[in-house]
Amino acid sequence: MSEGTMQRRAQRDDQRARRTMRAGGLNRLLAAAAAVPVMLIAAGCSSGSDSGSGDDAAAQKSGGASASASPSAEPTVQAAAYGALPEACGVLSTKTLTALVPKAPAKGKEGASSDTAARASCSWSSLDNNGVKGSQFRWLNVSLVRFETDAASSGEQQAQEYYAKQVQDVAATAGAKNAKSQALAGTGDQATTVRYDLKKSEGAFKQQTVVSRVENVVVTVDYNGAGLAGEKTPDAAALVKSAELAAKEAVAAVEAANGEGAGGGSSPAPSKTSSKSPSASASASASASASASASASAAKKS
Repeated sequence: MSEGTMQRRAQRDDQRARRTMRAGGLNRLLAAAAAVPVMLIAAGCSSGSDSGSGDDAAAQKSGGASASASPSAEPTVQAAAYGALPEACGVLSTKTLTALVPKAPAKGKEGASSDTAARASCSWSSLDNNGVKGSQFRWLNVSLVRFETDAASSGEQQAQEYYAKQVQDVAATAGAKNAKSQALAGTGDQATTVRYDLKKSEGAFKQQTVVSRVENVVVTVDYNGAGLAGEKTPDAAALVKSAELAAKEAVAAVEAANGEGAGGGSSPAPSKTSSKSPSASASASASASASASASASAAKKS
């Protein structure tokens, strides 16, 4: 073999060795590079798994707290008992009107109201002229106010507050003299009579006001009288009695307009037998059968 040939072969072997070395190094580098993502992915999975476990625990804890905390119940406000008012000019009977305001027209004067189902009034005026002896004057007014339940308070609670304010306002009337207040029984749920003297240019007036409440309705009866042009002053006690009679009648009219009183009725109470449950009846029957069997067995043995 020639020297040149041997030299070329040596060069080829050297180049082959170098390529082999480079290939081996590249393979090792690629293997190392491939291992890095695997490690990163493994680390990421491990980290995500831990984070998820924490989130799940927090969610379970939060869910458990939410489940354990019961929702707060919304406060309920009692519905208004009465939903209607009677016609204000029709709450008093003809007999009562004749006694209290004998010279007044049978049909009273209805007061102005934008909603007669919530607020209504009627008044009567009577002047009994006795010529030179003077005249007897009477004035009667009936006012009805009904309150609806709202989100803040019940109709009955509003009526109670209005009733108390009415009594206070009447007792504090400007110019009132010898004011006296007394509770009145048998007229709705609450009632107070306020009486006082009032001096006017026409003469000395005796004023009687009866404020009463029945459920969510307040009834106010104003009744005054005076002797004019030399006529004697009416008896205050008699006027009070008449005003209280009118108040009782007006309250009864409110009750009747809402299906109570003489015209109302109540649902019959359930029978005692219907209140027994099927299970109770079955238990009672089984007990009776067992008792009967035991008695029969004892009789045979004896």
